[in-house]
Amino acid sequence: MNTRDQTYAAYFESTACDVADLQALINQTQSIESVPFACDVQCNVPIYDMMKLRPMLKTTEKRREIMAEWAHVMLLGAGIIVLKRAYAETRVLDEASVVFEKIIAAEKASNGNGSDHFAAEGANDRIWNSLQKLCAENPDVFLRYFANTTIAAASEAWLGPNYQMTAQVNLVHPSGAAQQVHRDYHLGFQTEEDVAKYPAHVHDLSPVLTLQGAIAHCDMPVESGPTKLLPFSQLYRPGYAAWRREDFKELFEDRYVQLPLDKGDALFFNPAVLHAAGANTTSNTHRMANLLQVGSAMGRVLEAIDRKTMCSQIYPYALKAYQSGAIDSGALTAAIGAAAEGYPFPTSLDRDPPVGGLAPESQKAYFLRALKEGQTAEEFNRYLDIMTAKQRA
Repeated sequence: MNTRDQTYAAYFESTACDVADLQALINQTQSIESVPFACDVQCNVPIYDMMKLRPMLKTTEKRREIMAEWAHVMLLGAGIIVLKRAYAETRVLDEASVVFEKIIAAEKASNGNGSDHFAAEGANDRIWNSLQKLCAENPDVFLRYFANTTIAAASEAWLGPNYQMTAQVNLVHPSGAAQQVHRDYHLGFQTEEDVAKYPAHVHDLSPVLTLQGAIAHCDMPVESGPTKLLPFSQLYRPGYAAWRREDFKELFEDRYVQLPLDKGDALFFNPAVLHAAGANTTSNTHRMANLLQVGSAMGRVLEAIDRKTMCSQIYPYALKAYQSGAIDSGALTAAIGAAAEGYPFPTSLDRDPPVGGLAPESQKAYFLRALKEGQTAEEFNRYLDIMTAKQRA
């Protein structure tokens, strides 16, 4: 096997990735013949007219056929679909935009500019958990906003029934800079070192646990910076390990596509597609999109575990073992991993932002840090309470 060929690798290492392999994948073409429900294919991205298809979603057989096509495109095709006129009536988007602008103003007055993933602080305005905040601020608008069979069908096409909706508003003002290229949640929010610890089959699993989407709250000409996308890039299996490399970033910048969106359009894509929000080079377009991160119903454990209490209970014993060397570090880390939450999500990103990285500190990471710092049980429990309060909805 070629030392750079990772097709059968058990783990993916960024140093072993070959940009030529990605280049070969993105040289494919998405033909109109392969997507019979699409009205057009632009820049390899299938375009669907929901004014035509929406009535078909009421029919079980046709709905399943449409969803099967969308899933096939996102898994094995270009990885991206555009649903034109996903909102037949856009008045509710305007009503929601007013609510979002009110929330942004209130949060800026309270907290200043918030942190964002893959973009410089202050480059845009972000509302974390816009889903719950819209519901709290105006339940009637929330109800009408998500009473949308197109959004539901796209979510179910990728994730199956009983999916979990989350959303975050991104408002990019004129002269707002572009994001860095990246992949998305789950593995896309991990550091390069952490990503390398996950076996290759988990890299395959991660994209099918989440659907990435965006609802256009205004007309978005290319100059306003709609999402830059690299069709077929989700097919590159080691992509979570590779996207930070300069040669991969250069290929993305050379080959990405952008599609203009009209208010009421929706964009959905496999979260493993390499992408980045574009630069807003206009003088008068404030580009607002509600970004959807839709999660699989199966992204849950079997039992409800009070891990905070477990951490509190074992910490004095772990500290004693750590300081005395009674348990070696690998075995001690294993025991902590059985008790502590090793994953930093879900959380409240308003109170627990990814400052200094892509994700907040996890309970397990804090536990290990506390041992190294020699924190007392009282100090440890006090900060556990703070962490829990930050993560609470």
